[in-house]
Amino acid sequence: MSEEPKKIIVDDDWKQQAQKEKEKLQKESPAEARHIPPADFVVLVNSFAMQAMIMMGVIANPMTGEAEKDLDAARHYIDLLTMLEGKTKGNLNQEEADVLSLTLHDLRMAFVQVSKK
Repeated sequence: MSEEPKKIIVDDDWKQQAQKEKEKLQKESPAEARHIPPADFVVLVNSFAMQAMIMMGVIANPMTGEAEKDLDAARHYIDLLTMLEGKTKGNLNQEEADVLSLTLHDLRMAFVQVSKK
């Protein structure tokens, strides 16, 4: 018995839908197409915090899937946030100030725990 090759059937509805999606993606900016969050203070704080957590080995490195420890690099990210806190004192809204303060507290506590191991 010989098997006949499977035929791919492409209907017009599928083609129209694919064309609409393609046009929509072309209209969007590259940031929207990749779902990049808006540039704001909380996103910056969270970005540095995420890097610190990765360097402490608390979160696996998304590039490798492995937990790694580089406490000097983790301390650098915590120091960057500390410097940012000093430079922006009195210029943040309450939510931004709270996020920065709580994030620094959590990172410092995590750093102490990881350093003891």
